[in-house]
Amino acid sequence: MKLRQRVKRAYNAFRNKSENNDFLDFLGVRNVPTNALSEATYFACLKVLSEAIGKLPLKLLHYNDQNGVITARDHPLYTVLRDRPNPYMTSTTFWSTVEYNRNHYGNAYVLIDGAGEKTRLWIMPSDEVEVWYDDMKLLGDIPDIYYIYSHGGKRYKFGSEEVMHFKTSNMLDGIVGISVQDQLKATIEGGAKAQALINKMYDSGFTAKAVLQYTGSLSDDNVKSFVAGIESYAKGELKNEGIENIIPIPLGATLTPLNVKLADNQFIEVKQYTALQIASAFGIKPYQIGDYTKSSYASAEAQQLSFYVDTLLYIVKQYEEELTYKLLAPEECQQGYHFKFNIDVILRADFATKINTLSTAVNSFLYTPNEARAKLDLGNIEGGDRLLGNGASIPVQLTGSQYMTNSDNPDSTGDSVGNPEDSENETKLQKEVEKCLIRILTSMTKKSTTD
Repeated sequence: MKLRQRVKRAYNAFRNKSENNDFLDFLGVRNVPTNALSEATYFACLKVLSEAIGKLPLKLLHYNDQNGVITARDHPLYTVLRDRPNPYMTSTTFWSTVEYNRNHYGNAYVLIDGAGEKTRLWIMPSDEVEVWYDDMKLLGDIPDIYYIYSHGGKRYKFGSEEVMHFKTSNMLDGIVGISVQDQLKATIEGGAKAQALINKMYDSGFTAKAVLQYTGSLSDDNVKSFVAGIESYAKGELKNEGIENIIPIPLGATLTPLNVKLADNQFIEVKQYTALQIASAFGIKPYQIGDYTKSSYASAEAQQLSFYVDTLLYIVKQYEEELTYKLLAPEECQQGYHFKFNIDVILRADFATKINTLSTAVNSFLYTPNEARAKLDLGNIEGGDRLLGNGASIPVQLTGSQYMTNSDNPDSTGDSVGNPEDSENETKLQKEVEKCLIRILTSMTKKSTTD
């Protein structure tokens, strides 16, 4: 491309940009801060996700020798992760903040300080951390991922085992996540400018722009004074002097309003569509941002289940995998220790459904009574640690055996089949019945003789 053509293109681009800026200045929406957090839908999505993760209690579990799962309350990390990851944050605040950074910046970094009961977790500002892959062994003896933290004019280097890295699902290399605000930059900025336009109309009392036509020639200073005088009437600045709704127009001048009708421009529809685009990028359901126009869920429980499966499951699984790998020793992982969020807190049903579900679990030998009572925050009772259930349940191999006689049983070798103790008990029972019958018959005979 020739130099003259390049200069011409640059000039045209600059001129068009200037014209666009003049039009934006006229509307009052140029130089609007494009901070994504000022966009209502974007902020609402961050709030929903961060609070959802903050609600989930984090537990350290252990598979025992009977292939059951127990809570590892004796492990030194149990209290640290569940109650207070560091002296200044509760568990709820900590994980909410981590999730907020993960969504807003695309990556969240947590520094692991200490070990065992002295373990402390610190959130590193995502905008001050760089991720380097040292395949040339410049920073260490082995190729590894390093996290470079820059703060206060100093740079700190941490290895991959020292930092827990939580990222969004939007990745190109599997190492660094891409934030929603970067992928939907134009959409989010459009939403922010739309809100700025509404704010501008509120400030002007929904008084539209107007074109002032006048006959004659005025200097620039006179034009400014002329327009300022009429605008002071239009804005109601002379209200204290008793002039509020009247705008005096000099002879030879005409004031033509430029009405901007939001309905004609389908402003509300476009704004709703933009909100749905942003929410969809986060995996947020429309009803969670206040849009109930197309809600088709049968119950609140169904809504929460859909939110968990479609949105939270990926996030929670990533957290659990990173925590287990970075905080537990390989030997502990082999022994069955693992971190897990308790998702029951967001899938809670109504009280009647919960009672019926727990009753079914107890009758089906899934829960002991004490385990069911623990789900209702009730204390243990004596004898409640035994599995109970419906006595009519039998193994599938014995189905129909209750209808078989001794002659039908191919394994029958005598009058009784099974445990000898059962046969002895049955004989005793028969003798007791015979004695009772003898007493009854004797009593009846004496009575008839007397009569």
